[in-house]
Amino acid sequence: MPQEPDDARSLLAALIALPGSGLRSVIRSAAMTPGRLTIIAIGLAVLTALASITASLAVRDRSDTMAELTERREPLAAAAQQVYRALSDADATAASAFLATGEEPAELRQRYEDDIAMAGSSLSKAASDPAATLRMTAQIDVISQQLPVYTGLVETARANNRQGFPVGASYLREASALMRSVILPAAEELYRTDTERVAEQQDDAGGFPVLAMLVVVALLAALVSTQRYLTRRTNRVLNVGLVLATVAIGIGVLWSVAALTVQSVLIGAGKDDGTEQVDLLVKARIAALKARADETLTLVARGDGGGYEQEFILLSSRLAGDDGSGGWLAEVKATATDGTRLASEVSAAQDSAVQWLRAHADVRELDNAGDYGDAVRLAIDGGNPDGAAVAFVALDDHLRAAIDEARQSFFDDTTAASRALTLLAPGWIVLGVVAALGVGAGIRERLREYR
Repeated sequence: MPQEPDDARSLLAALIALPGSGLRSVIRSAAMTPGRLTIIAIGLAVLTALASITASLAVRDRSDTMAELTERREPLAAAAQQVYRALSDADATAASAFLATGEEPAELRQRYEDDIAMAGSSLSKAASDPAATLRMTAQIDVISQQLPVYTGLVETARANNRQGFPVGASYLREASALMRSVILPAAEELYRTDTERVAEQQDDAGGFPVLAMLVVVALLAALVSTQRYLTRRTNRVLNVGLVLATVAIGIGVLWSVAALTVQSVLIGAGKDDGTEQVDLLVKARIAALKARADETLTLVARGDGGGYEQEFILLSSRLAGDDGSGGWLAEVKATATDGTRLASEVSAAQDSAVQWLRAHADVRELDNAGDYGDAVRLAIDGGNPDGAAVAFVALDDHLRAAIDEARQSFFDDTTAASRALTLLAPGWIVLGVVAALGVGAGIRERLREYR
């Protein structure tokens, strides 16, 4: 029994000495060529596994980012854009319907109701974003709370207008002021935030995987250094196993450089020809819708619409310049590829913008001359090919088609970019296994010479 404490102390001392003895064993082993080769083999195997896994994960991350772009992030941005557009169109359509004499045109009423319904459904989709920030949620809440107030004011304006009460115009202007000062700014910020997120993910998807490439380059350097070391020790120029490992990793590097270059170019094309064009076209379309509301609200105000007319001039200048050949439409056309449907739709939109500006000038001339009835008919008559309504509808249709075309370019380019990385992630794992086997076989062959 008295020996038990001594035995315990001996066991404890032995355990404490284990790391030191292990380290001394490694040092002694490293002093001899077989031990040194074993350590090199283990180090290369670990570095090979690290390089292949890191490269595979980097490729997988880029593929996941592109999938999220096409499947979730861009559709959410499109939903936010639909909210913005539908609300702007509802405001313009409500003003046009208010101007109609007699019974309200059924097509305008239906368009207004469709816009409100579209805004509601698109808002629900935008609100489904699990990554929405508190600020985005706040904007969604503003729209959700204020939209019923807006529609209530519009219905009050309609009811008074049907009975011939002038106060109806005041309710309509109040509704439009609520839309422009509260609801549309919230919708614009929501759209802008979603658009910025799309751009950030495009940058992430097209960026260079620095960490993965550094690890792979370190592995290649280690393989080359090991072969030079073995050449000096054995006087053999080539080690088949290590050459196989180097070739496998080299194939991975060349494959990655080619695939990532193609992918990066396509992501850039999707941004230049897709999302950036969409952004300009959305700005143009919203400006056109707001200007259309200004055009009709100027008439609703009956001589007190100078502010609306000034805003029309500002918005139309941003849309297409003073003569229809400038503005955002000119920016899109300058970067659109000639002969594409996008270029064709933008050119047609420019022509419609010129026609609309010309018709608007005629509307203002009639109204300023006191011909209010003729001015209203020229502004809202959908059957007059020279009227403002026909030109505006044509402009809006061409802008919608151009946006759809630019979105399709984004999807096509991003999908092609994703296909450029096909099999690259699992390919790195396979190449890593081949390289590891080559390292093991090459070092084992040299170790046999010392037995």
